[in-house]
Amino acid sequence: MTTATPSIPYGKAEPRPGAWFLRYELPLAHPLDHVWAAVATPAGLGQWLAVPDPWDPHLGSPTTFTWQYAGARQTEEGRITAWDPGRVAEYTMAVNGRARFHLEPNGPAATVLRFTNEIRDLDEADRNSRLAGWHVHFELLASALAGTPYDWSVWSLDRYQELLADYADEAQA
Repeated sequence: MTTATPSIPYGKAEPRPGAWFLRYELPLAHPLDHVWAAVATPAGLGQWLAVPDPWDPHLGSPTTFTWQYAGARQTEEGRITAWDPGRVAEYTMAVNGRARFHLEPNGPAATVLRFTNEIRDLDEADRNSRLAGWHVHFELLASALAGTPYDWSVWSLDRYQELLADYADEAQA
């Protein structure tokens, strides 16, 4: 198995009736307010995930997420389904399901990000694809937090494919 980025542990998948829950627990060497800005503002999300627009950070507010893969912009309708500033941001998207970011301080300059993605009607064969996709995005999050936002014009599937093989190997073990 290829080694994951040291700061990004592999995610886990848990089956539930009619859904899969993907889980990651990420120790991040950044203060909570920096991590919050990365997961709960358009500028922050755009550096590693997708750009939400319109943006009204309140429970129930609709938004459209624009994924920016190498200029091939794709949109997905969504809604803010949990909002506790500085602690919980949750978005429910038409295709990618419910994505919940739960932050806890881990000392004065570190944060633990507990992430859960609930995806309904996900084929078991697609589980590893989703795990690998989120893993790539969390690597991009770590880089953005370190001051290097992702340059979407150079998007490649190489790292995703490497992680997809890793998750498939793990599932076989």
